Amino acid sequence: MKPSIFGTQLFPDSVKNYLESYFDLEMWEQPEDIPQELLFEKINGVEGVLTSGIEINDNFLSKAPKLKAVSNISVGYNNFDTAAMKKKGIIGTHTPGILDETVTDLIFGLMLSTARRITELDSYIRSGKWLGGNDRHMFGLDVHGKTLGIIGLGRIGESIVKKSVSGFNMEVLYHNRNRKPEIEQNLGAHYKEMDDLLAKSDFIIIMTPLTKETFHLIGKKEFELMKDTAILINASRGATVDEQALIHALETKKIYGAGLDVFEQEPIHSTNPLLRLDNVVLTPHIGSATESTRKDMAQLAAENLVAALIHNNPSNVVNELRSIVKT
Repeated sequence: MKPSIFGTQLFPDSVKNYLESYFDLEMWEQPEDIPQELLFEKINGVEGVLTSGIEINDNFLSKAPKLKAVSNISVGYNNFDTAAMKKKGIIGTHTPGILDETVTDLIFGLMLSTARRITELDSYIRSGKWLGGNDRHMFGLDVHGKTLGIIGLGRIGESIVKKSVSGFNMEVLYHNRNRKPEIEQNLGAHYKEMDDLLAKSDFIIIMTPLTKETFHLIGKKEFELMKDTAILINASRGATVDEQALIHALETKKIYGAGLDVFEQEPIHSTNPLLRLDNVVLTPHIGSATESTRKDMAQLAAENLVAALIHNNPSNVVNELRSIVKT
């Protein structure tokens, strides 16, 4: 008898067929999120769950007494209550690596859009304001040859370094929990303490996971250290930045601008002051949102579940849960 699993979203046919060759699969196929009451009904009795963003906490786990593994279709896993999962011996996996280049593409899109005011000037033309004459009021900032500071040098951070050096001739500074000598030697990146990086960088990119230590990592103090021509880019998790402090920095022109793919509350509320500011570019958490990348992420998540439940050899286990893997 095949193990039963539940998917909280629709998967590509190739991924669905792969899963059905190993499992008794049921999945939620509607575009809106599955209602919580129905979700709890569906996970009662399953051994595995494939999801993206569903909160895996004590309440969820209490509704799934046979659960052995949860496979996250994401590199981030702040939706996992790892302490609760560890207590119950539930394996949690994620999908690192696959989305690195796709997220890097978006980050450079945010950098260019913010520095050259692309979305702002697009609206300027559409509203009929472009009447010719002196264009000084449309000036932006250069990206090439500038200093880039990266906070969190994981796989995506390394991808950013490569493209910024080879494509934009940028000087790269980084701050990370551990130094990366190979990146320093091969790509010329320079390790800096946080305050020094903030003070010297023209572009500051946050690429840290969201943890207790990185919650509101960037706040009022950090904005005060930045240049008034600095641009902040966040494509990690919204709560790594104190959003109220960011709004104040943008409103008072303490920094030049920001490019944001993530927010403290998602979806962003219609009353959020960020929506009325011209010096911020906003995208709706779409870092990995291309057809090919999302398909590959779903496939890896499926393979992670097969490795955990069929082969008893889980792969891509999140750091905090590796200690419960039986070897």
